[in-house]
Amino acid sequence: MKKISQAIFAATTLFLTLQSCNTKKMVVNREVQTTNDGKMLLGHQTKNQLLKEPYSEWYVKEHDEYAIDQNAIADLKKAKINTYNITLVMGTWCEDSHREVPRLFKILEAVNYPENKINIIAVNRKKEAPGGEEGPYNIQKVPTVIVQKYGKEIGRIIESPQSGYLERDLVEILKKDDTSFKDLLK
Repeated sequence: MKKISQAIFAATTLFLTLQSCNTKKMVVNREVQTTNDGKMLLGHQTKNQLLKEPYSEWYVKEHDEYAIDQNAIADLKKAKINTYNITLVMGTWCEDSHREVPRLFKILEAVNYPENKINIIAVNRKKEAPGGEEGPYNIQKVPTVIVQKYGKEIGRIIESPQSGYLERDLVEILKKDDTSFKDLLK
């Protein structure tokens, strides 16, 4: 009986040790100072980080000046965009990100998209984040906006929208999903 108790104790200790080794602490809002690009965000980020200097210099102006297509906003609401998850991979050094990221957030604000449903990953010029957070997404250019439902990618916008408007491209992506398309036809 004593040997069984010792074996159970040893197995439990081993299990707990392995579990503690597998839990990675996620760093959020990592900022680094670079020689060529100055301050740069890397890894998982929150929207609030973009409202701080030096990022607010480009974010606020583009956000405030962007004129939203209200018809596309209505379609996004009908298609229940809030039921989708969005992953945004961006570079704070990238001019396309400077333009498209503030526009995306203005669109998401207009549809009352929950901030906790957007996964923001900032990458360096090699399109890499320190913890490899971008790895599963095969990022070639930034910004990349990936729309997902139940963990499955429905579509993505790479660098800039094909229609010229992020909200219109988002509507087209949601049309690919049967459940949203049916809602848009109503």
